[in-house]
Amino acid sequence: MSIDKLQVKQLEERANRLRIEIIKIMGRYGYGHIGGSLSIAEMIAVLYFHELKVDPKNPKWEDRDRFILSKGHACFTQYVALAELGFVSKDVLRHPYEVDSPMQAHPELGEFPGIEMTTGALGQGLSAGVGMAIGAKLRNRGFRIYVLLGDGEMNEGQVWEAIMLASKYKLDNLVALVDYNNFTLSGKTTEVMPLDPLMEKFQAFGWCAMEVDGHSVEQLVAALDSARQIKDKPTAIIAHTIKARGFVPLENKTESHAANIKQEQAMEALRALGCSESEIQQAFRE
Repeated sequence: MSIDKLQVKQLEERANRLRIEIIKIMGRYGYGHIGGSLSIAEMIAVLYFHELKVDPKNPKWEDRDRFILSKGHACFTQYVALAELGFVSKDVLRHPYEVDSPMQAHPELGEFPGIEMTTGALGQGLSAGVGMAIGAKLRNRGFRIYVLLGDGEMNEGQVWEAIMLASKYKLDNLVALVDYNNFTLSGKTTEVMPLDPLMEKFQAFGWCAMEVDGHSVEQLVAALDSARQIKDKPTAIIAHTIKARGFVPLENKTESHAANIKQEQAMEALRALGCSESEIQQAFRE
């Protein structure tokens, strides 16, 4: 699936729009998992607006591709993308965390259309993805399964059990993307639990593995294209990213995992992302 310069620009603009909407929401509320939400903006943009076969008018279409956000605390990026696609009204985005709102701090299957798996308890998403991939093979269906994991989440033993199982069953319809932003909840990955050489570890477990700049739309598209050509083994795409990308006061800081956000900080970040002054004032006036 080739991509031209215009499509690259459009996907970059999609990623920027995701960041803008996330910062608006968290700025209004004053709190959120901003670090991991902003680091995956390009991955979510490429997946939902280029790679995945999904139908907002028929969220349960049997032959749709499945996407699982295993690092569920970053779900605001997914919520915004699903709203942009039309799975829900954008008005839903103005009511996070509220009682009876589908937009909670972690994604829940059956509450927000387009969510394929309840996540938040880290380490479980890839196992669910393996099950879906096996199911597709058994039923001879052509849909593909994509799972996005956090680098801190790679500490979970269940992840490695799923990695072994995916290799055993030669799940070439499964792609794992790792948001390698170098931070866990409690510190740098190099200090909490070193992961490297992560690509070689995937390869040793029988996967095709590659590394990309997780903020490069072109590299992400090329990696996903390559994954489609791989036969008899799953693919891991290790995406190197910057935690809290686009929100300068918290970029590359552990405390960005879940942070209090001042309205003035949010407004300044929105200006830096190219948001118009009228849009900024509108966002915080209502």
